[in-house]
Amino acid sequence: MEMETIVTQDVIETERFVLRPLRKSDMGLIEMYTSDKRVAYMTASIPHPVPPGSTEAFVTRAMAGERDEDVWAMDGHKSGGAEVMGLISLTRMDRNQSEVGYWVAPPFWNTGLASDAVQALVEANPMAHATMFASVFQDNPASARVLTHCGFEYLGDAESFSVARDATVPTWTYSRKL
Repeated sequence: MEMETIVTQDVIETERFVLRPLRKSDMGLIEMYTSDKRVAYMTASIPHPVPPGSTEAFVTRAMAGERDEDVWAMDGHKSGGAEVMGLISLTRMDRNQSEVGYWVAPPFWNTGLASDAVQALVEANPMAHATMFASVFQDNPASARVLTHCGFEYLGDAESFSVARDATVPTWTYSRKL
């Protein structure tokens, strides 16, 4: 019997869902959702198609004791929803800052899930950082609305490489003082 590593990471509860550390049993849903081109194309790091073993490697990194990114599953199980409706993460940066990243599975688009998850993470501020940053591709205005709805302020334009698109994509960058 293989034992799972217990990840030292806050669990953040909302009325609708729980943000909880990833576990090995999440791999099937994560791979199913990230295999959707519409999800992969709106992220910098998810490849399309998803190569064999990459989801397992991602979950293993997220569960490691030494890591620079904390990843939470948006788990709707407590309200009768799916155990993985999307993921949200915080990557540690220097100067008491972190970067927020997230994706929501297509069945849960336009339900307010992303806004609720970002707001819950901001309110919990599990890393006790002074500032959170986020950037979104400019062809994803819905994600930009999530950030402004959650109190993030526009900083400027930049660009980021998208693995799925194999291209550099224009981005909007936002920050939120905590």
